[in-house]
Amino acid sequence: MSDKIYRVNMSDLSYKIENVPEEWKGLGGRGLTSTIVAAEVDPECHPLGPNNKLVFAPGLLSGTQASNSGRNSVGAKSPLTGGIKESNVGGTSAGIMAKLGVKALIIEGIPEDDDTFYHIHVTKEHVTIEPCPELVGKNNYEVLDTMLERYNKKVAVMTIGRPGEMKMLISNISVKDPQGKFRSHGRGGLGAVMGSKKIKVITVDAEKYKETHIVDPEKFKEANKIFTKALKENPISGEGLPAFGTNVLVNIINEAGGLPTRNFRSGNFEFAENISGETMAENIKERGGKTTHGCHAGCVIQCSQVYDDKDGNYLTSGFEYEMIWAFGANLGIKDLDMIAKIDALMDDMGVDAIETGITLALAVDADLIEYGDGERAYEILKYEVNKGTPLGRIVGSGTGNLGKLYGLVRVPVVKNQGIPAYEPRAIKGQGVTYATTPMGADHTSGYAVATNILNSGGYIDPLKKDGQLELSRNLQIATAAVDSTGMCIFVAFPALDDPKCLPALIDMINARFGINLTADDVTSLGERIIKIERDFNKKAGLTGSSDRLPEFMKYEPLPPHNTVWDFTDEELDSVWAYLDEKYN
Repeated sequence: MSDKIYRVNMSDLSYKIENVPEEWKGLGGRGLTSTIVAAEVDPECHPLGPNNKLVFAPGLLSGTQASNSGRNSVGAKSPLTGGIKESNVGGTSAGIMAKLGVKALIIEGIPEDDDTFYHIHVTKEHVTIEPCPELVGKNNYEVLDTMLERYNKKVAVMTIGRPGEMKMLISNISVKDPQGKFRSHGRGGLGAVMGSKKIKVITVDAEKYKETHIVDPEKFKEANKIFTKALKENPISGEGLPAFGTNVLVNIINEAGGLPTRNFRSGNFEFAENISGETMAENIKERGGKTTHGCHAGCVIQCSQVYDDKDGNYLTSGFEYEMIWAFGANLGIKDLDMIAKIDALMDDMGVDAIETGITLALAVDADLIEYGDGERAYEILKYEVNKGTPLGRIVGSGTGNLGKLYGLVRVPVVKNQGIPAYEPRAIKGQGVTYATTPMGADHTSGYAVATNILNSGGYIDPLKKDGQLELSRNLQIATAAVDSTGMCIFVAFPALDDPKCLPALIDMINARFGINLTADDVTSLGERIIKIERDFNKKAGLTGSSDRLPEFMKYEPLPPHNTVWDFTDEELDSVWAYLDEKYN
């Protein structure tokens, strides 16, 4: 059975299983979700209305033995940014969907009965759409337990918590990982889109799938050996990330003066050591947790971990740098255990750690909370956001909307999405990415930190403008292509430094499908994806003036380097000017 498009219409609770159109066959992951959204969604539609669509698509290499290929993409028009959005995640959904032959799962329409939530179950040749009143008002882990018991644990699970039911813009779509914990389709409020379609949970059958077909298995196996070796031998993906997780970055970024602190008022946090990856690793070892494991099958980087409290009781898993920054340096909390407690709550609720932390740090300026008050942050989430109180809905609407409601000027957003864990005045290549990516402020769209700070792929001075436009543009193009393969973003480190890595990745794609892609073809794929996304955003009303950082960063010098954001509008507009000529 060849791959198919599974299309679910929530308006009449029907489904179709369709052949893959010819123009979609060479696409996967972000390339496919953005192509479908651009082709089938009116850019001017209300993102929570009946004309938006939610599109899930595994990557081109998902479901294979390729190392670190377990990412699944979801796309839609974002209710947070008002533009196109793709978010990818580890967990078990990508591999299971790919092996089942699901090229994409497209969900459209909204049920007439607005009081009923549904459970969608996808099998090899059938889709069931059933009311699930017993799950309404439940958060993620209770839903997960119900699904694992119902399907004898042989199922992928994608669910929303209570904030997603209430269509809050900080809500995620949460995905079961191999350890039975959750990974998040974060940023952009796509949990609200799932909630608007009255879908509480999606399960995908993990029992009756086929093994993914590879045209040239020997060539694939050899290329994967080279690729895996590159991942393991790189000092970042093979040493730093497995030892300290992504939180290895706290001390590094703080030392560089680029750790946004107390709502972007400084680049240094005086308690950075308290919340650092090194401290986290020490705590894990002392308490008997796990310092390293993977978030999906086939991960060789193993940057995740299990973090226990002082008594050895489980607190959280997948304790990431961006989350620890958002509630640590940015909200001023210096207690790592408190941050872990908040992280666990947000996993259960299904809310975006980055957007939520930035919103709460901004809420200090609105006199709703004080810096360093972890207990108050926890209470706001558990008793206000989770219950949908008026204050909870304000926080749940995200950083930009809270700023507007309270008349605040220092609002760190691009396209209404909160700026994550790297200060753009001190890491200017990352600032270019924040300004010019179609996704809103998103560090994963073009990770210039690699070259600005980590010396991966060379070095470009983070405090100077020279070379930053080209760096960000090239990384965004490469990232769009990588996001289409189902690969983890961290394969970028060896890809930038090891000349054998990227060719091996391309060889795996060629062996998988029996084709002859070149490096130039991969670059063209990335360019076309970004062109599609930018065209969608223009039609949605996100013009060049949307590709800007907050004004306060232009006139507020950032300690310790006392730098400002000094790129002109014309310079930012030049990043993608050539795409219109090349692809029109």
